[in-house]
Amino acid sequence: MRKIILIICLVFQLSSFSQNKELLYNFTAIPQSLMVNPGADVSYKYYFGFPVLSGISANVGSSSFTAYDLFANNGVDFNQKVRNVVNQSTNRDKVVTNQQLEVFSGGFRIGGRESKSYVSFGLYQEFDFFMFVPKDLAILALDGNRNYIGKSFNLGDLNMKAEVLSVWHVGFHKKVSDKLVYGGRAKIYSSGANATSTKNSGYIYTGQNAGDTNLYNQIISSNLELKTSGISKFTKDEYEGNVVRDIANNTFFSGSLGLGVDAGFTYYIKNNLQLTASVIDLGFVRQSKDIETLTYKGTYQYDGVNPDFMGNDDPENVFDEFDRAIPRDTLYNKYTTWRPTKFYSSIQYSFGEARPDDECNCRGKIDTYYKNAVGAQLFAMTAPREPLFALTAFYKRSIFRKLEAKATYTFDTFSNKNIGLGLAGTVGAVNIYALFGNVLEYKDLSKANSATFQLGINFVFQGRDDD
Repeated sequence: MRKIILIICLVFQLSSFSQNKELLYNFTAIPQSLMVNPGADVSYKYYFGFPVLSGISANVGSSSFTAYDLFANNGVDFNQKVRNVVNQSTNRDKVVTNQQLEVFSGGFRIGGRESKSYVSFGLYQEFDFFMFVPKDLAILALDGNRNYIGKSFNLGDLNMKAEVLSVWHVGFHKKVSDKLVYGGRAKIYSSGANATSTKNSGYIYTGQNAGDTNLYNQIISSNLELKTSGISKFTKDEYEGNVVRDIANNTFFSGSLGLGVDAGFTYYIKNNLQLTASVIDLGFVRQSKDIETLTYKGTYQYDGVNPDFMGNDDPENVFDEFDRAIPRDTLYNKYTTWRPTKFYSSIQYSFGEARPDDECNCRGKIDTYYKNAVGAQLFAMTAPREPLFALTAFYKRSIFRKLEAKATYTFDTFSNKNIGLGLAGTVGAVNIYALFGNVLEYKDLSKANSATFQLGINFVFQGRDDD
């Protein structure tokens, strides 16, 4: 029980804010767009991010309830609010959280002045959480089994993953012609803490004897498993350290290691018609530090009078009695987790051809650009049970030569009215951007099913041919 409480605390203390970055994707005025497509058409002489402030992002989504549903000051008892949330949810509803903090980043052109090859690199910290709403277990914890005679509670509803890690990365992208840009990125993952429970099955059933209503048949068939890495030492009575500090130390200096890759391209079908695609975080972590696997496996059957060992409305008692009913085992085997792999693709049509006001014909050519662009983006992400999908329509506008805006309308698991707005501008060498998703809900975020933002400051230095 202590471990369960700790994991829940980790989830909500490390980040209270799906991983779809629809505003950042192909917003090439921002160097960080290379992080969602290493083949993005981004050019520069060199750039570097303002340490710790170059990329701050958070994204939270719930497909069935909002913070308002639980914490509204409306006179409704909190336990009743929880029941209402559980009753309106299904075991297919999801809660997803992602948070990123870019520690440092940079990039530079290689191969000389005429080269179109670039290297980028950096380090960022990331927190991921994914959970399906465990509806049957929630009902059992809230109400017990007294009013559910004949119902089978599905233990497979418990399905969640959580991880905090750091990512060291180096990427390469090249513009091989006016039509094609491709790129790739190699990553080293260092996982500071991981909790995974995705392969559960079993049921809890209470039946009533047809001949005697005072006799019951209780069956628990359990195949539950919780794998953890970097967490178990914090559950020991003798631990006296600082959890957040020690997890940070594990994340950056002594975590479980893994490898991953990104790949992407940009292809110009015509000068003003562009196709892009990328695969992000195709990789794994070999969990090997402070590993512990808890299992509750076995079958319990009881025939007799009123077997109310599940308790009434006390969730603490539910877990205590369940722990006594099913044997608990602790294993110490290494295990592998796969990163949530993301796929992006877009089609973009540009129009409104223009040229910079200060453009001259000194070099025998006049470079032009398009002020407007419209298009669509597709996003998919691997997840337990089933992948997540999102479809986005967008409009981009160059307000000035070095000030661009992007607006998006996204359909996803969490909302069908997600409007996002982003702005990116460069003054001198200073590049600043701000991206906000689901802006219609910002008037009262407590009622939002999803919210996202990303902010950052970079220093970008252009060569003469990159302006």
